[in-house]
Amino acid sequence: MPSNHPDQRIIAVKPITVPAPDRGVDLQVKVTAPLSGRNLPVIVFSHGNAWSLDGYEPLVDRWAAAGFVVVQPTHLDSRRNGIGWDDPRFATIWRVRIADLHAVLDGLDGVVAQVDGLASRVDRGRTAIVGHSWGAQSAGAILGARVLDADGLPGEDFSHPAVSAGALIGATGTGDTLTPFAAQRLPFMRPDYSTMTIPALIVAGGKDQSQLSTRGPEWFTDAYHLSPSPKALLSIVEGEHTFGGLAGEMVAETTDEDPARVALVADAISAYLFDAFEISGAAWTDLGAAAAYGDGAWSISSK
Repeated sequence: MPSNHPDQRIIAVKPITVPAPDRGVDLQVKVTAPLSGRNLPVIVFSHGNAWSLDGYEPLVDRWAAAGFVVVQPTHLDSRRNGIGWDDPRFATIWRVRIADLHAVLDGLDGVVAQVDGLASRVDRGRTAIVGHSWGAQSAGAILGARVLDADGLPGEDFSHPAVSAGALIGATGTGDTLTPFAAQRLPFMRPDYSTMTIPALIVAGGKDQSQLSTRGPEWFTDAYHLSPSPKALLSIVEGEHTFGGLAGEMVAETTDEDPARVALVADAISAYLFDAFEISGAAWTDLGAAAAYGDGAWSISSK
């Protein structure tokens, strides 16, 4: 059973190249893991737009210290690849992102084998997918959500059999209220959550006003309200899109710098996944009690 101790020492190995034919750019990942422990569950994490395997250390390091092996791919939209809105490749990046996650999941044994001594300590039967922002939409597809076409018909099923739980942070809402810019440049931001059957925690901020939708912060709760149970929702009243600085301390995108908020998101996801994987439900139960008797700064709903 993995240790859920936030002070546990961790190790990170990068870059590891994952086979991804016809991608044009090598698919590279970073692996962060506890130095000790066995039967370690896995999180495959999909970053937000423009980031890379070098981002999100406040989240990833905390998950690894709690007892997870975390694998972070760098998607094509990473700023280091220089593929902007007007690049002809941009229109299909959403599909490449999903293909990246499939490649990582399919090649997970080979990935962990490149970290000395890790392969024998991983529990491949407990694998989760987690994402933030655009990464949340990518992760949602792995959990079973589909993309509606221009006629409102659901597209193909991108779910992966290795994944049994997940978490979506700042996930795209329904596409019927996209701004003109988003409708033109990001037509794939039309998720259908009715098929997202895999258990997941949705994290939404009460002050997260998207530039892609004409709706308010409740847009980011659609993944919870429109998907079948079992699901949980962590609502953070003062949370903005970066939730205190998920991608890193003092990064330019952070609008609500708050390390405690980052720790809350990280620990809530750890607790939820430990419960979903039937490793231990104690932390998730304690979190629910803390929400119920707290000051109202955040809440948890379940269905």
